[in-house]
Amino acid sequence: MGKKDKGDEKTNVMRLLEQKKIPYQHYNYVDSGAVNGEEVAKALNMDPNQVFKTLVTVGKTKAYYVFVLPVNKELNLKKAAAAVGEKSIEMLKLKDLLPLTGYVHGGCSPIGMKKAFPTVLHESCKNFETIMFSGGKIGYQVEVEPKQLEKFVRLTMADIVDDERRDIGEL
Repeated sequence: MGKKDKGDEKTNVMRLLEQKKIPYQHYNYVDSGAVNGEEVAKALNMDPNQVFKTLVTVGKTKAYYVFVLPVNKELNLKKAAAAVGEKSIEMLKLKDLLPLTGYVHGGCSPIGMKKAFPTVLHESCKNFETIMFSGGKIGYQVEVEPKQLEKFVRLTMADIVDDERRDIGEL
């Protein structure tokens, strides 16, 4: 498959966005060698604060929650638990991600999971007209207005990250 073909590939996330007539941009970083969110932001020449990652957790009550936050931030488990009304939460085990969501690690998107889980978007998304997140497959990103996610998931916004700041230049 040539470079052009890879860039033209449509993911399920893109098809879902089109079904709901939501404008989006899609990006392909397959050939960049990027292996984490900050490298993806750099490969796509984007502000890492505007590129978001999708993390899946399980609460003490055994309920599942999705958190969407900037790639250069760390999820604060205490703040995240408080945001969803749980005593505590922990990261979902890697082996459970695909069966639960339909996505692999590195290609997890808040759009198009097997089930709709309560989703918390980091409040910093308000600083941007659009945010970028996984297109549902490793190597693909989509850029949409944050409010558009409400058409797919039960969405709330909260401060869910550690307070200390990391800039991409510090890596």
